[in-house]
Amino acid sequence: MVRIRVLVVDDHRIFAESLAAALAAEPDVDVSAAGSGPAALRCLDRAAAEGRRYDVLLVDADLGGSAPALGTAGRPPVPVQDGQADGLVDGISLVTGVRTAQPSVRTVVLAEKDDPRRAALALQAGASGWVAKDCSLSRLLTVIRGVLRDETHLPPALLTGVLRELTAARKHRTESERLVESLTPREREVLRCMVAGLGRKAVAERLFLSPHTVRTHMQNVLGKLGVHSTLAAVALARRAGVGPVDLAGDVVERGGQLA
Repeated sequence: MVRIRVLVVDDHRIFAESLAAALAAEPDVDVSAAGSGPAALRCLDRAAAEGRRYDVLLVDADLGGSAPALGTAGRPPVPVQDGQADGLVDGISLVTGVRTAQPSVRTVVLAEKDDPRRAALALQAGASGWVAKDCSLSRLLTVIRGVLRDETHLPPALLTGVLRELTAARKHRTESERLVESLTPREREVLRCMVAGLGRKAVAERLFLSPHTVRTHMQNVLGKLGVHSTLAAVALARRAGVGPVDLAGDVVERGGQLA
């Protein structure tokens, strides 16, 4: 029998233990539980190092929120591995981290309520499903087995809203890309410095320009992007896929000069 390795991630201990115990009663499921995002990543890394990778991650959409307990009378509890409340906390951020670190692991988000916007964000982050926390065990098992066949599972009531959100996100990205393309090469360079969090003086030093010239470039960037603040410009740039300049390279280079 091929066994499915599942990791439940929820910092509500009663819910995590109850759900894990319910899943463990299935003959083809091996299950563990983690109480935080960092603890989950450690579990994944340890399992991969030991050659026993997890297949599916069940992630609470709101790590830090409360959840109703599942009844598991007569079933032994599954211990929850705790983790510090640093690093990844939000469930959707954890999905992104897992997709990057271990892309073969399927993730399913467990939610208190239907939320088309957050469900769309979860899918964009790499989740394969969005399931209500109060769904039946049989429904959850169907989803777990389905995502392992590369299926995507969403509640029917969410489909229209999620598609609308994904379409809107794609439209916003296209518009943002068009605006960024209107910038000159120098203005795009300044924008990347802004995305990296550099102030006017730091940008001037990096690009060997005067602060006055940098100020002019920044004003031109805001004007062409149609925004009124650096924060708004950075948000638009990120939607368009514009990344920050590589500050780490500067440190290495300066270190070499000092050496």
